[in-house]
Amino acid sequence: MAGESATPAPLQAGTWGLPGHQAAPWSGVFAEAWRRAFTGTALLPPGIGTLPAGPLGDYLLDAAQRSVLFIDLMRRRGNEQQDITSRPMATVLSFDHDVLVSGRALPRPINYFLSRIVPPPGVKVDPDKRPVVVVDPRAGQGPGIGGFKTQSEIGEALANGHPVYFIGFAAQPEPGQTFLDVVEGQVSFFERIVAMHPDAPRPFAIGNCQAGYQTLMVAMLRPDLFGPCMVAGSPMSYWQGVHGKNPMRYSGGLLGGSWLTALVSDLGRGKFDGTWLILNFDSLNPANWLWGKQYDLYAAVDTEAQRYLGFEKWWGDFITLNGDEIQFLVDELFIGDRLTRNEMRSSDGTVFDLRNIASPLIVFTSLGDNISPPPQTLGWILDLYKDVDAIHAEGRTIVYCLNQTVGHLAIFVSAKVGAKEDEEMVRLMDLIDCLPPGLYELVISPASEEEVKAGGHPWHSRFEARSLEDIRAFGRNSVEDDRAFAAVRRVSEINLSLYRTFLQPAVRALANPHMAELLFATNPLRLSYSLFADSNPFMKPVAKAAAEVTVARKPVPPDNPFLAVQKLWSDQISAGLDAFRDLRDRAVEQAFFGIYGSPVLQGMLGLNLDEKVRELPPTSPQKRAFLTQKMAEFRDRVDEGGFNEALVRSVLFVIAADRQLDERCATALKETCLRLTQLSISDFKSLVRRQFYILLLERMAAVEAIATLVPDSAARQSLLNDAAAVAGANGTLTIGEQQNIEKLAEVLGVAAPHSPAPVLPADTHRSASSTLQLAPASA
Repeated sequence: MAGESATPAPLQAGTWGLPGHQAAPWSGVFAEAWRRAFTGTALLPPGIGTLPAGPLGDYLLDAAQRSVLFIDLMRRRGNEQQDITSRPMATVLSFDHDVLVSGRALPRPINYFLSRIVPPPGVKVDPDKRPVVVVDPRAGQGPGIGGFKTQSEIGEALANGHPVYFIGFAAQPEPGQTFLDVVEGQVSFFERIVAMHPDAPRPFAIGNCQAGYQTLMVAMLRPDLFGPCMVAGSPMSYWQGVHGKNPMRYSGGLLGGSWLTALVSDLGRGKFDGTWLILNFDSLNPANWLWGKQYDLYAAVDTEAQRYLGFEKWWGDFITLNGDEIQFLVDELFIGDRLTRNEMRSSDGTVFDLRNIASPLIVFTSLGDNISPPPQTLGWILDLYKDVDAIHAEGRTIVYCLNQTVGHLAIFVSAKVGAKEDEEMVRLMDLIDCLPPGLYELVISPASEEEVKAGGHPWHSRFEARSLEDIRAFGRNSVEDDRAFAAVRRVSEINLSLYRTFLQPAVRALANPHMAELLFATNPLRLSYSLFADSNPFMKPVAKAAAEVTVARKPVPPDNPFLAVQKLWSDQISAGLDAFRDLRDRAVEQAFFGIYGSPVLQGMLGLNLDEKVRELPPTSPQKRAFLTQKMAEFRDRVDEGGFNEALVRSVLFVIAADRQLDERCATALKETCLRLTQLSISDFKSLVRRQFYILLLERMAAVEAIATLVPDSAARQSLLNDAAAVAGANGTLTIGEQQNIEKLAEVLGVAAPHSPAPVLPADTHRSASSTLQLAPASA
């Protein structure tokens, strides 16, 4: 009998029960589906039916098997989370690396470290090329997201032959570590990198998310250590936004300010669980957090396992921060929004002023980012500059690149972003460093199939000049909106002071190590991992069951109609959660402005209703005097120089007919100058900027002086030919550019060369707003 009971009985198609027995109810069908999912065969006791034949039976078996595999993936996810969080120095970097400097050795110890990325086999780097430094965000998870995939910021830099360095951090902060300690301590990291590459241009620094404004603060203290600085998805101007979008900026107000941050830190005995930050991100999209992410895995469990576990390895790598660190961030940067107002100071009193960074600033942002949307990532430009003339006057170069769709994490995780935007910014870093001062948008478009097949680069990039109106078009607070956020700041200060005076002593007295540990362990997001791990005894049988299911796996055909029903059901759940999110977000926004937009409350808080909350930071008298002196020097140098100066000035004049600079044109200009005279990147940059200012301040006199710079007629013809070739390096010339070439020919007294490329109308491949008028700077 034992042998008979151990012999699987085959499923009988088309019946609801065994022959001679009454059909089993639906419960019997599902029970059999689960049994079949575990073993791939049926051990059928009398009275328990078999799966029905056809699409329904196939679907039930497939669904049961997928359920087992899904739960097993949750188990593996939980184990992975417990493993990586048990290792304080764990990272998800996919590249080997050697630690060069530990922040623990600094006079004010920090939990950060500087690593050198070891190039993979077959990849060679040139120590004389510009180093690339990737700084990872410390916003709840551990380090490594900048090099999480081979096709990433780190991967693209290595592929282009650049030495690459990585600044990461340990899971636990050093005792007494503050946010300013981290900023000031990282100066030593960049000093080490510069010392290791004395003949290379200054490093290209990339800061992702929270690391963006942190890295820029380091550059504000020591601008001499930095080349171009790129910030990706970094909320520099936190108050900014658009009504009906970006509800996270209202959180501080509706929670009554930052007192709750202090409470959570005190309950954690001076430590703040970064998991709460991740929960904030998750709650923005409950449809994805509560349902969509899990359903997508369940629906494609056979193919999505490795991708899912790979991402969750980082997403579940929870870290902690010191209470003082997070309190500073919330009070000063988020609720206070003080960074771009020049209201923050270092420990020695130095004002953090973005205008101190002399190197180009590159902002990578996305319209699909609901955590750091364009108004927050680009709003600082409006906070600091009156117009583009002010950017010109200070000699600053600002470039932004806009993605239309990707979300916040995809900005520094997506392989598609790595293969496009990251690749182009790394490839063009030296050109960006040499751009004339101004505000530009980096526009990236695919090359033609013919160019790619011929071995050409897959992308074409161009820098289109922009005005501050282009930035305002992304969204900008009204005066009334700013006043509401200023009211939040006042309320937060009051509530935090009340908490510290009346509640904090009692909370700290009651908090103990066991309570702090329990608070961390019972965080809802941590529980979503730990409850499925092997540490939960109820999960012990899952691994064996999943192994059996894998052997007997029978996926349902993709045309099974019940799969469509399943998808429809899932879509309805997602739509319901989206509707809840939209209703919640509208209610949050209405409550926020209803409370903090009240003139009565603002008056009680001492806000002057006739005073603008946000004013442009003043320029110091010393800086104004310096700028005035520099402009006078440029005006005096109109007639100075030779062929190189004349060539650069001529090219700038030609492309001034159109508000864009194609990267092929910029590359041709650089290579032509290098061919004629050996120039370093620094010398070439100075040459371009000097000629740009001369044209900007004395346009007609500067053009007419080109003939003085090149007196020989043969050299003049060569100059004009080179200028036309450089301007037409992108394969096209606009009518305006051709007209400027003819104007140069007239000034030089030589024949205009035949067009090196098709002459197109100005609006054929460029927007109507692209007409450049080089007007004198208002400074």
